[in-house]
Amino acid sequence: MLNLDATSDRLLAEVADLHKVPVGAFNIRANGKAVARNSSANIDIVPKENGSGIDIKIKPGTKNESVHIPVVMTASGIKEIVYNDFYIGEDCDVVIVAGCGIDNCGPKDSEHDGIHRFFVGRGSKVKYVEKHYGSGDGAGKRILNPGTEVYMEEDSYMEMEMTQIKGVDDTVRDTKAELGKGARLVVRERLMTHGNQNAVSNYRVDLNGEGSSADVVSRSVARDDSYQKFDAVLTGNAACSGHTECDAIIMDNGRILAVPGLEANNVDAALVHEAAIGKIAGDQLIKLMTFGLTEQEAEEQIINGFLK
Repeated sequence: MLNLDATSDRLLAEVADLHKVPVGAFNIRANGKAVARNSSANIDIVPKENGSGIDIKIKPGTKNESVHIPVVMTASGIKEIVYNDFYIGEDCDVVIVAGCGIDNCGPKDSEHDGIHRFFVGRGSKVKYVEKHYGSGDGAGKRILNPGTEVYMEEDSYMEMEMTQIKGVDDTVRDTKAELGKGARLVVRERLMTHGNQNAVSNYRVDLNGEGSSADVVSRSVARDDSYQKFDAVLTGNAACSGHTECDAIIMDNGRILAVPGLEANNVDAALVHEAAIGKIAGDQLIKLMTFGLTEQEAEEQIINGFLK
């Protein structure tokens, strides 16, 4: 595909659904270096002068186009911080696909910290897809610490799909957003931890504009001896609406902490939070086992449906 090894190709398929060179704008990074880059007529990808990342500039009025910026690591002991800034002009409708896959078969920790800032122009619509995945049988950890900042202008819309289902040993996800008048943010997080993995998700959303709204929902499963923390704060500084929800399944010796927070600084700020943590219901298992599934197979079916 890109003259990468088979493991890198597999990681690209996992985190970005890429099985060939993508159409349109893309920047593909492997083991700390950019290995392929392409701009399009409406989307320009420019390396930062200090080499710390890229600027993605999307022209006003760009419709039905995509940007792929996946990262893969197959070498043990790499640690990097990359800063990527997205400038989305007015009246756009685009899809941005990110994500990082680490295959660590060595003794040293491998870590990628991707810091992304989004400046969403007036009336624009953005779908952002970020997948994290880990594999490899080495003693070194697979560590991912994404930082995301979103600045939304009037009547803009952003949908974020944040997925981490397998193999990441430690992650701290910090996401903050500032919404202008009529802006809407939708976040859907899907997360599963196992073994001794740790996952922390921090969301801070400031609803600054009249008519702005946010809907932040996390669905997660904690298995074995893993630990999760979901910390979401919505701040209503205008006549706005906000909803945050944590829905989690706990298994084995897993631990989950949900910390929803609401701050209303305007009499017309309508904010709601929900949190539910529990084990798989016995009647669900029994029902599936009557169809011939083992208990383990029934659990997997329930979990897959829950995280879908």
